[in-house]
Amino acid sequence: MKRAAGLLALVATLAAPAAAAQTPCLSTTDAESIALVAMPEIIRDAGRVCAALPATSLLKRQSGEFLAKYDREADRAWPAARTAIAKLSDPAVELLLLSDYARPMLTSLFAPQITGRIQAGDCPTLDRLVTLLEPLPARNTAGIVVATLQYLKSEKNKGKRTDIPDLPVCPAGAAR
Repeated sequence: MKRAAGLLALVATLAAPAAAAQTPCLSTTDAESIALVAMPEIIRDAGRVCAALPATSLLKRQSGEFLAKYDREADRAWPAARTAIAKLSDPAVELLLLSDYARPMLTSLFAPQITGRIQAGDCPTLDRLVTLLEPLPARNTAGIVVATLQYLKSEKNKGKRTDIPDLPVCPAGAAR
């Protein structure tokens, strides 16, 4: 029970907005590590959301080599992701992140935030994107995701987009 309470405190700490001037940003490497950890659950959850896709859809597969590739990379990326998450919050949170419950809890909370925005009409396009990305190493896919987030953030900063959430990703080329 103490672990669960600690993990809930961790989530609250991560979600609490900090003063904009004090908020650190994640380097590309840090952001890619977090993306790698989250991707297997996001892909699985998107497959559940897109249940109406044909049975042959890559996105609907809940197991197999495609997802195994992302699971392996998520396992490798977790130590770096854990450190990156601690950068965004109080350093004491890093101890909570050492719990066996931290990673599944964080990914189970994060994935629905992404997949909850998927509309039924998005599913064929998402399946096509996943199919196009399938031959790439998982790290390349994470790199594409982070580069896209950096681009969207720069567009928001220019005032061209207002529908982009504040993301703690440093501008492209910046490292913190």
